[in-house]
Amino acid sequence: MSPFKASLGIAVVMMSVGTAAAPQEPSFNAQSNVVLVPTLVRDAGGKVVYGLQAKDFIIEDDGVEQVPYLDEGAEAGPVSVIIAVQCGRRARREFDRTRGLAAMLDAVLSQPDTETALVFFDSKLTLARDFTNNSKIIEGDLKNLEAGDNGAAILDAVAYSVKLLNQQPEGRQRVLLLISETRDHGSHFAKLDGVVKLIGVANVAVYALPFSPYVSQQLDAARGSNQDEWGTQVDIIEKLAAARQAMRSNTPRELASMSGGEYQLFASRKAFETSMNSFANHVHSRYLLSFEPKSPRPGLHQIRVRLKDPARIETVLFRSNYWAGSADQ
Repeated sequence: MSPFKASLGIAVVMMSVGTAAAPQEPSFNAQSNVVLVPTLVRDAGGKVVYGLQAKDFIIEDDGVEQVPYLDEGAEAGPVSVIIAVQCGRRARREFDRTRGLAAMLDAVLSQPDTETALVFFDSKLTLARDFTNNSKIIEGDLKNLEAGDNGAAILDAVAYSVKLLNQQPEGRQRVLLLISETRDHGSHFAKLDGVVKLIGVANVAVYALPFSPYVSQQLDAARGSNQDEWGTQVDIIEKLAAARQAMRSNTPRELASMSGGEYQLFASRKAFETSMNSFANHVHSRYLLSFEPKSPRPGLHQIRVRLKDPARIETVLFRSNYWAGSADQ
């Protein structure tokens, strides 16, 4: 059993509608010295691998091996989910493909001890629904989505959602599900480096289901990869610059990769339904690994997770970095 009762975040981001006023900015406080590393393991056929133990994993922090812990009760643990869906810019063209979202989420939202909040955004942010365990209310809100303005403030919405999730009690998984296009348009408050820090501190996992206004150019961007090794000599400025540039080209993909979530681009209703089913199935299928760094240097750290015996294993998806110290540093 892990030595902590901290929360794993799965974030759901939705874009805003109408002319509703921006919600009050939540405060942000770092909570734990324990680094959570939600990890999904699949075999060569793409099926989730269950039954592994802490001793089966190797975790490295900037190339230095750590002692892994596994919270074996995570599968049945409480979950806090924020759903964020883009309604601005060209999102209205995707409404036919995403129709039925509420029903697809029912398997997640109706689980005992799951609470859900709803954030809509275009150029503005609207907290459409604060945390509730009433899935029917959330479903009703989702069915009433309307087209927004010409903005897509993804970074603002993600930063706000991460801060909101960070206020949830320890012991809850924290999840952000982001349904948006691939590029930010019109964020005014959140900056790239700040969002990297927030996610790195708050233990939130981002699941991204993006659509593209230019589908033909993005069908080859099937899934983000977080297998890059940094080694023991880490140039933090260089890595922040690389993350900054990658997020400019495809913000949701990089957010999912760095947080240990998943990224699945959709270009059809069938593809969206498949992606949503995958999200619903994987929420409780991740190993909630953790480690406790000893006097880590302040700043961005690179994480790598691998199996001691990788035979027959196709993919290991894991959180690729964390931020030591407060998000203000």
